[in-house]
This record gives sequence, C-alpha cells and structure tokens, in this order.
Amino acid sequence: MTLRSLILSSAAVLLAAPALAADPEFTVLDWAGWEIDGVLTDYVAKNGAHPTYSFFADDDEAFQKASSGFKTDVVHPCAAHVGRYREADLIEPWDPAKIPEFGNIAPRLLNSPIFKDDAGVWFIPTDYAYTAIAYNTTQVPEADVASLQVFKDPKYAGRISLPDSTDDVWSLAFLATGLTQWDNVTDEQFKAAADWLREVHPNVRAYWSDPAEMAQLMATGEVLVAWSWNDGVATLKAEDFPVGFQRTPTEGATTWFCGYVNMKDAPGKEEKAYDFINSLLAPTSAQALLDELGYALSNDAAMKEIPADALKAAYVDPVEGPILAQTPVSSEMRSKMIEEFEAIKAGF
Repeated sequence: MTLRSLILSSAAVLLAAPALAADPEFTVLDWAGWEIDGVLTDYVAKNGAHPTYSFFADDDEAFQKASSGFKTDVVHPCAAHVGRYREADLIEPWDPAKIPEFGNIAPRLLNSPIFKDDAGVWFIPTDYAYTAIAYNTTQVPEADVASLQVFKDPKYAGRISLPDSTDDVWSLAFLATGLTQWDNVTDEQFKAAADWLREVHPNVRAYWSDPAEMAQLMATGEVLVAWSWNDGVATLKAEDFPVGFQRTPTEGATTWFCGYVNMKDAPGKEEKAYDFINSLLAPTSAQALLDELGYALSNDAAMKEIPADALKAAYVDPVEGPILAQTPVSSEMRSKMIEEFEAIKAGF
C-alpha cells in the first residue's frame, strides 16, 4: 500500500461512512485499510462481491459505534477490547467446526477465558504485529533509539509522535518504567507510568490517529521518532523512505493481536460471517496481509510457508527481548487508562 492510498484510507475514517457498499447481506466494521483483495479472494469467489465495509480509527471508536446501535455482522477489535463486547452482551460465540483453519491458529492467541471458555469461542484472532520505535535513519543515530527514553530526549523536542491510542501509549509508558505486563498494575506503578507520559508530552509534535498520519508526519520531516505499528513503517519503506524500526530497545517493545467477534442480532446472513473468516484465515491470505499491511496472519501453518528473511524484512519475526503483550484488561483499568491519558493530552 502506498502512502497516498493509505492517506486516502484515512480520509474514509474521517468521513465516518462506509467505504464501499458491496454485498448488502454482510457488513464488516473494520480498521481503515483492511479491505484487502488478497484476503478476500475466497469470499468474493463464493459471494461475487466484497462485503460492505464501515471503517474506524481506533478500538474505542469501534466499540462506541457497535454499542450505540450500528448494525454490523462482525467487528475487528484487538484482544485487549474483546471483554468489552462480552460485558455489553453484544456478541455470540463462533462455531469452530465451521472454520477449517481454526486448528492452525496460534494457541497463544486464544489463551484467555475472555476469548474461549465453556460457553464457546468468542474471538477469532486473525492478525498480529508490534508497536515499537520508528525513526528516520538519516537523522537519528541508532544509539539514540536503544532506549525508550529517546521520547524524553530534549534533542527531539517537537519531533516525536505517539499514537492517540490508549493501549499503545500505556504499553510504552509501562515498558519505559520497568513493567513487561499490564495486569495487576499497582497504583504506584500506574502513577510512575503516568508521570513518565507527562514528561514526554511536551516533546510530542502530534498524537497520530492512524498509520497514514504517522507516515505522513515522518515523510515530511516534521517527526523523526515515533511509537509506531508495522504498517506505517511498511508504507514508508515502500516509498523508499529511510526508516528504521527498533523492536529491541533496552526496556522492550509491545505486541498486539486482533481478530473478529460475531455480533448478536446481526443484519446479514450468518453463513457469510464464516465465508469471511475462512477467507481471511486461508493460507493464501498470509502473504497478502504481509505485503499490504506488514502484519502476520494468525494461521501458524500458513506463516511457516513464508521465508524467514521475508518475515524479518517485514519486522514480524520473533523479537529477542522484553515484550509487553496487549492482553485484555479489566473495565476499571481501561477506564482509568483512558481518563488519565485524556488528562495528559490536555496538559493536566
């Protein structure tokens, strides 16, 4: 995906309208940029058209939309947010017997009672990648990004960007203050992370809302260092921009994974939800997803068919170092994280 096309995808988010009305019998509430031909091949072959899409910019927006009455068949939350859909009684279990590749999903991505319990399978993981330090390799020495403290470095005041994402910002802050997991965070640990974010805030040029914005900020030279997802880096590399992606700073990086939930009382045809998820999990989708967004498919068997050097080039090979996994957090913790982050952005 080129920088121009990713920016156009971002525009679709800002308009908050369906990107394309295609198959009227199946609707997907999804991240911008996810209408990928290569992962929809089997769905289109069977149904004759792409699903109807409506896009969102972050998980909070998706949940707000889904919980406010927007009618969709499936939603694409990241793992840390699945519990919200269950608590709100918005979703119903999937039937693994209707998903031929279910047994090839990486077990680590289903290792939570929020995703799978005696009542069923509530979440089908489809993709994963990392959030780490993207940097301009011509202007930022590699030694400067050896630590997450680069975000506090006065040398880069006004030249850094952080995501406008609760999960990613707190992952960064917890890592920077010595934590590698975010469950059972004490009040003292939370305060230390919040204080660190307050120190970083004056250095922030912009809180990016989607990878297109982050890539544009770096491409124009406004930003030299960013806390980034894989896809923003993949976009810049495709444009031959001198970008590095430091996934092994001293304190560590974070990994996240996302997938689909099956909405209750969905407006479309239930069998098309399985056509859709089976198309995404098909072995042929692995390379397409890697090429388009720089993400790994949750289908371990399919990923093993991709050469190791290609995985390394896309920064989805295993990381040797500390990793904070963005696993589900309690509703109380999420509310606390959101409220504090909003206060920090407002300068309080």
